[in-house]
Amino acid sequence: MSQSVPPANQPNDAQPAGGNPYAGQQPGQPAAPTGNPFAGEQPGAYGQPGQPGVPFGGAPFAPPAPARNNLGLGLLTAVVTALVAAFLYGAIAGAIEREVGFIAVGVGFLVGFAASKVGGQNPVLPVVSAVLSVGAVYLGQLVGIAIVLSDLVHQSASSFFIDHFDILTKAWSEGSDFKAYLFLLLGAAAAFGGARKAA
Repeated sequence: MSQSVPPANQPNDAQPAGGNPYAGQQPGQPAAPTGNPFAGEQPGAYGQPGQPGVPFGGAPFAPPAPARNNLGLGLLTAVVTALVAAFLYGAIAGAIEREVGFIAVGVGFLVGFAASKVGGQNPVLPVVSAVLSVGAVYLGQLVGIAIVLSDLVHQSASSFFIDHFDILTKAWSEGSDFKAYLFLLLGAAAAFGGARKAA
């Protein structure tokens, strides 16, 4: 009959207590395994490979930012931005009594960028922004004409704009040239580009 062999690293007189082979462990002997190979390491700085506490040599990946896709809010932002930009464009054009191409580009870019920044990557937003920017540049040109003509008739620009809108549109159509239409196209192109850049 064979005799039982005591576990390794234990003196011959140490016997398992209660079925636990490590219950009678002597000081200085290795601790019982816990199932976690990193349990004895001190926490280290994540993101520094090779540091204690960073398993597998690197920090965990940051989760991607949630996708923005709020078409309604993007459209509302585009409309509000177009109205504000149209007023500013008209005020500048009326004050200097001329149209400035880079301001028309700025109006379009602002409309498109704001719409996509708020509304996300919806493919409708660049198209709507381009259409709204054409309207914003056109409205800005009308505001500029209203400011210039209001000085001639000694009437406020806002009341002239509201009371004589038909005169303004007629004055725009008669005075518009290639440059006026070019500014409309530049605004639309800038809005499309601004929307794509923000997305």
